[in-house]
Amino acid sequence: MLPLPRLLLFFFASALLCLPSLGPLSAQSTPYPREHWEEASPEAMGLERDALDKLAAYMEGDGCVIRHGRMVYRWGDPTRRGDVASACKPWISFFLFLALEEGLLESLDMPAHHYKPCLAEINAELGYKDRGILMRHFATQTSCYGVRETPGTAFDYNDWQTALFVEILFQQIYKVPPDGYDGHILLPRLTEKLQCEDSPTFYAFGPQDRPGRLAVSPRDFCRFGYLFLQRGHWHSGRILAGEHIRKLTTQPLPAALPRTRAQEAALCEGARSHGSQRIPDDQCDHGGSYSWMWWVNGVDREGRRYWCDAPDDTFAALGHKNGMRGMAVIPSLDIVFSWNNTRLGTLPESSDVLNDAFRYLCSAVKN
Repeated sequence: MLPLPRLLLFFFASALLCLPSLGPLSAQSTPYPREHWEEASPEAMGLERDALDKLAAYMEGDGCVIRHGRMVYRWGDPTRRGDVASACKPWISFFLFLALEEGLLESLDMPAHHYKPCLAEINAELGYKDRGILMRHFATQTSCYGVRETPGTAFDYNDWQTALFVEILFQQIYKVPPDGYDGHILLPRLTEKLQCEDSPTFYAFGPQDRPGRLAVSPRDFCRFGYLFLQRGHWHSGRILAGEHIRKLTTQPLPAALPRTRAQEAALCEGARSHGSQRIPDDQCDHGGSYSWMWWVNGVDREGRRYWCDAPDDTFAALGHKNGMRGMAVIPSLDIVFSWNNTRLGTLPESSDVLNDAFRYLCSAVKN
């Protein structure tokens, strides 16, 4: 028989091995916001105020920084609700994966023409290629809707396919009419649970103009980012499975996947766009950094990191030129920050523009 001290040690070690996983470390050590964000000084949360001042001067507009679950810095008016353009896309892919969890969608591999029959009838001269569009293709911008490539074979950042994705997801899968996106989807399934303060809406321009375009304040956008930082946990519950959070933010397209050649193909009759009016629409390359409508810090075809001055685990929701509207999460630094109405869109188009913002932010972190 073991001596008493060794016996106690044995039972203590055995008990530790049997403890359940606690989930994300930061969920155990930092607060969740309730009606308002808890506030703390940058210095108390390990940040240099002077460096954050430089970040704000560089960005201009409105924004805020969250660290360790607390509002530590703000500039402009981070309570101002505004359109975030393509930064709404991760909210849409969130609802795609939520539909899986709710049993509304059987699989990401469901053919889109099951919900939109016209996809089985267009582009006969291309072998009815759009019959091959799967729901996953919409969320990776590889549907090739409106261009001549076969679905899944090329990247086409395309607002016509985003509008079709929103229509199928909300109207056919969630079975909600266009005037019910807020009342039946956004509020009860997400923003009320996050206790958002500034009334986010999927009607940035009103119910009749591109429903599904998100208007949200920077401080409320940070709640969405904080949900992802906490791997789907919120207070004592869970809003989205951790495996889906990881999938959404860590699976960029292969760097070798080509960009579309942007040769026009037929759209469904009555097609509308979520933003760009160009036909064919081909706005950018993926740079090995596009993961289920999030931008991540991947590596491009030449082996270059997308944001060389940001931690590798950074991921962001970005809208308009140079990501002039958006939100970013840096798990390794326990930081979420969001911005809108910035000057970034006035600068020459390059991933370096947002990289400079990350450089200012990361330089604020002590040690």
